[in-house]
Amino acid sequence: MKTETKYFGEIEYEATDVLHFAKGIFAFEEEKRFLLLPFAGSDGTLLCLQSLATPGLAFVLMNPFSLCATYAPELTADELAELGVDDSRQLCYYVMCVVKSPVANSTLNLKCPVVINDETLQAMQVILENDDYGMRHLLSEFAAAEGAEKC
Repeated sequence: MKTETKYFGEIEYEATDVLHFAKGIFAFEEEKRFLLLPFAGSDGTLLCLQSLATPGLAFVLMNPFSLCATYAPELTADELAELGVDDSRQLCYYVMCVVKSPVANSTLNLKCPVVINDETLQAMQVILENDDYGMRHLLSEFAAAEGAEKC
């Protein structure tokens, strides 16, 4: 199959590449099917969450663990059940990035990660219940944290 994307032009993909968001993404609840595409040269830490329904709709995601080794999101029992797992550690996590100029002013939303069961391709965006993480962490904060251990 082929689709047009915001950042990569036209690409080919397989049905087995499609992530399924039963409830969509916050503010885009009608968007249910996405592809997770890595940006070249990012070693999988910077990705694009590309809508399959709307070519111009794509979100920039980052691997939070590459920035903050102590990031430890905990999902509710209902969220875990919806994703078909028993433990939060069985899932993949990505955080949305609002890219700004200069890049150091970009912000990350650690409070509302995109969570993926990489075996079933079921995904959802959640709001973490604890207050350990905020919605607008400056990217420059992580560059200042030695060894990417603080968040």
